Amino acid sequence: MKKELFMQYLNYYGSMNVDPENNILFGKVEFIRASITYEAKDAAGLKKAFEEAVDEYLDFCHIKKMPPEQPFKGSLNIRIGEERHKKVWVKAQARDQSINEYICEALDESFKSGKTASRVVSKKVTARKVSSKKE
Repeated sequence: MKKELFMQYLNYYGSMNVDPENNILFGKVEFIRASITYEAKDAAGLKKAFEEAVDEYLDFCHIKKMPPEQPFKGSLNIRIGEERHKKVWVKAQARDQSINEYICEALDESFKSGKTASRVVSKKVTARKVSSKKE
């Protein structure tokens, strides 16, 4: 599984990717709708290009008198399916909590325990009887 690499500058996160065909590093500012990209020949240049791209974006927003987008606004839309939704509602009601409070508490507990969700993949194994005839 590919592990994404990120840089951070101010409150913004930028991706780091490699284009081996063109021998460049490139990335984009993540977690906002605006499309802000950058590229460079080496890691130090990529970091500098990322920071300059963020600064240019903030300057543009200031000139246009518009608020810059902020990553991680604190709102998240997830699709959990009907059964999970019902189970969450039942658990939240039993604790006299809103669904949001229940989910936030469950996430906080997960972060404290260090447990992460894992996917278990099982393969169907078929056994064959091998003949051991001597000729």
